[in-house]
Amino acid sequence: MNFTENVSNPGGTEVPFSIRFSVHIIVSEKGFVYNKNNKVIKGGGSMKIIHCADIHLDSKMSANLTKEKAKERKTELLTTFQNMVEYGASHEVDAILIAGDLFDTKNVSATARNIVKDLIQGHPSMEFYYLQGNHDEGSFTGGLSEIPENLHLFGSSWTSYGVSKKVCITGVELNPENSGSICHTLSLDADRINIVTLHGQESEYSARDKAEIIHLTALKNKGIDYLALGHIHSYKKERLDGRGVYCYPGCLEGRGFDECGEHGFVMLSIDEAAGTMESRFVPFAARNLYTIPVDITGCNSTMDILDRMKKETAEKNYPAKSLVKYELTGKIDVESEKDTDFLLHQFADRFYFVKLRDSSEYLVDYVSFAKDMSLKGEFIRTVMGREDLSEEDKAAVIHYGLQALAGEEILDA
Repeated sequence: MNFTENVSNPGGTEVPFSIRFSVHIIVSEKGFVYNKNNKVIKGGGSMKIIHCADIHLDSKMSANLTKEKAKERKTELLTTFQNMVEYGASHEVDAILIAGDLFDTKNVSATARNIVKDLIQGHPSMEFYYLQGNHDEGSFTGGLSEIPENLHLFGSSWTSYGVSKKVCITGVELNPENSGSICHTLSLDADRINIVTLHGQESEYSARDKAEIIHLTALKNKGIDYLALGHIHSYKKERLDGRGVYCYPGCLEGRGFDECGEHGFVMLSIDEAAGTMESRFVPFAARNLYTIPVDITGCNSTMDILDRMKKETAEKNYPAKSLVKYELTGKIDVESEKDTDFLLHQFADRFYFVKLRDSSEYLVDYVSFAKDMSLKGEFIRTVMGREDLSEEDKAAVIHYGLQALAGEEILDA
């Protein structure tokens, strides 16, 4: 791809540089670099870039939450994005790089579209580089009458932007047609600090499904300093080759219990004079989600289990604003008493949202019932003889059967 950009700046000197194409920029007598809008990009020294991805604005958030809380969390997603932009402005960040899935679907609400547009236009001192992902293709820009001057987009072939005299951001939007070969065609100027952005699943080798696959082997030894990725919703940073690293910042806010733990963005700090770059993860989510495993082995009653849950909660000191899922594990005697509704209620006011999943199993001492002539013993032996049931299912049937024989209400079936 050949691309030429001409910038006029009275008194400046025209300086060409090439990445994959010929680009002309203007450097003034003071050494400032100007972009196509005749605005100073950077005069050398140091710069900061925020790398974020998978924000999924307009997510319904209805998988676990009530209608009211789902609506609140949907608003919080948008607010967290707003807070990140304002954080960038207050910390003198030069650019925000969004590595895909800014929106959850192609059907973007007018509110989300307008707020994002106003945030970009309202911070002209920062450049925004927006690579669309598999969720948000055409969702944002298609609804705009004009593209903000400080919003820069990518396409289905490699596009590069000179962020400063030494820093370059290059990216391409992957699709089923180009993902199998596009990484092999990347060509960069090794003398620059190269940031490359892609959205997809990293893979050392080609996969059968070529859509959204990032071939790391094809990107090694290409002169990449920082490979800014999106698609995986948890933070991950690994060595790419002897020169560079690849990084997933994770999502800005966890939305379900498959996205537990801290979430946020990555801050890049670049020293252009030294030619070095540092990155650090910045926790930034308004709320985090946690799964708390509780081993209830040996517990004989609901209160025993509650004590275990309280202990696990106290040890980790989870914030009250968290979304929490308790997962009961381990094995308890088949005649043990366990009321999961009561247990859940004990933590209802402790966290923003709480749920409980019972993955524990029942243990049956079959030997002790082998000669039991009571109705209970007869019932247990009958179930034990069932060849169509697994051992786990037999234990569960016996547990609920014993509850019924005792005239108890079956609470956790």
